[in-house]
Amino acid sequence: MITLEDCIVFCGLSEEEVLAIVEHEHMPEAAACALAEYLLNQEHGPEKIRDMIVDDVRAAQARCDREHVRTLLHSCTISSRRILKRYRPNGAARLLAAQGHR
Repeated sequence: MITLEDCIVFCGLSEEEVLAIVEHEHMPEAAACALAEYLLNQEHGPEKIRDMIVDDVRAAQARCDREHVRTLLHSCTISSRRILKRYRPNGAARLLAAQGHR
């Protein structure tokens, strides 16, 4: 039987990144893993995952949940660099340049 941990490993994201998708899309973890795997293979999919995490950060800020903001920001930073670099050569450099980082 395939476990949730197996699904997370197969989808290519960390558990925190999958949980951010769960939060954003209001879906079960296994479905979020499937969505993540699908998005990672789409042209702008990694950026969509990053945007979901950013939306979650904004929602956490609105409810003054500082700890969750920190967790999500960590996921977003790691996600942006790791995912875009892995799935889009030079993608991380373009993303960071667009965000004003050189």
